Amino acid sequence: MSTPRIAAAPSPAAHVVLLVTASVFINYIDRGNLATAAPLMQDQLSLSASQLGWLFSAFYFSYVPCMLLTGWLADRYGAKVVLAAGVGIWSVATLSTGLVGGFLGLLGFRLLLGVGESVAFPCASQILADAVEVGHLGVANGVMSFGYLIGPAVGTFIGGSLMGVYGWRTVFIVFGAASMLWLLPWRRVVIGPSVQTTAGASQPPPLFSEILSKRALWGASLGHFASNYIYYFIISWLPFYLVKSRGFSIESMTWVVSFGYLLNAGSALLAGWLTDRWIRAGVSATLIYKTIMGVTHVVGIGCMAGMLLLPESGCVASLFAFLLISGCSYPGIFAIPQIIAGPQAAGRWVGVQNSAGNVAGLVAPIVTGFLVDRTGLFDVAFVLAALVNVLGFVGWVLLLPKVAPLRWLTAQES
Repeated sequence: MSTPRIAAAPSPAAHVVLLVTASVFINYIDRGNLATAAPLMQDQLSLSASQLGWLFSAFYFSYVPCMLLTGWLADRYGAKVVLAAGVGIWSVATLSTGLVGGFLGLLGFRLLLGVGESVAFPCASQILADAVEVGHLGVANGVMSFGYLIGPAVGTFIGGSLMGVYGWRTVFIVFGAASMLWLLPWRRVVIGPSVQTTAGASQPPPLFSEILSKRALWGASLGHFASNYIYYFIISWLPFYLVKSRGFSIESMTWVVSFGYLLNAGSALLAGWLTDRWIRAGVSATLIYKTIMGVTHVVGIGCMAGMLLLPESGCVASLFAFLLISGCSYPGIFAIPQIIAGPQAAGRWVGVQNSAGNVAGLVAPIVTGFLVDRTGLFDVAFVLAALVNVLGFVGWVLLLPKVAPLRWLTAQES
């Protein structure tokens, strides 16, 4: 007679949030290493600015379409399993980047990196919607935002420091191998039933056609696109801009960029905590999130101009101001769809929204590289980045309706 198997107790929400945060922290270190290494790669591998632009964007050519599949995979096989598989794939891609000898090899492993990393945010959003109560989603997403925003800071500082001594290849190999260690504690995590559905019967997920019919999805997607365009413009080209156009050394660039990313991450963590306090005190989630998103894009226009037009100290001050205010908006990018879609649809909603948002990753690096090659300057690229902030204001403030849970149709109603 076999012994009955006892189900493991769900892991505490805080433990789940911390491990999800660790995964996106690693995610952004691994995807951001190329930007830090770009000045060295350009010299050693004779790469043009346009080729660098293609390498920055290649990641998104696989990342964006694969996210459309990730939500379905998470529903079919479980977000925990899909996230683990993605971490394994992107770790191998990072490590292998340090072994290639030219543009085509780099291009191939950037594409593989995008496949692996496409699982991160749809799976993370589904897991957080399951494990965290609505009144704590702001701080949960603030912590997660801190993880993916601090990733470039740590990656730039440690990676830039090590590259100066050991070269860029060693850094990719070491970081890729270290990323695999995350899988060890994740194996022991147990994701329980959604805290938002345990009180009643769990409803089946809505159809994709119903999700796609929601104005809120397209307002959030347009806002997400604009937020990502500015972020990926900065994260892809900032080290190159400071070194090649502003005359910073690799060492001084490393300090400036790392501190800026640290400021960005810290403001996201604080904003997530504050939004939860305000929501639990009775302030409208719509008012809080729309105000933060709108102010971010208005201030962003001035910061792009300052980074381009002001002298060195003003450029750095404008960069820090932008990273501070934009960090406040990042918890909302994922908390908004988690609140609106709920645990029934958060994974697939974020899969669609994040795919639309990350089209910016396809566009921003390539367009910037093209403009720099054609003009020899970053002027037009910064003007374009400033104008994209207008799209962000339209999406988050004008198109997005109330930030409140949607009522999805049941099978009988549809």
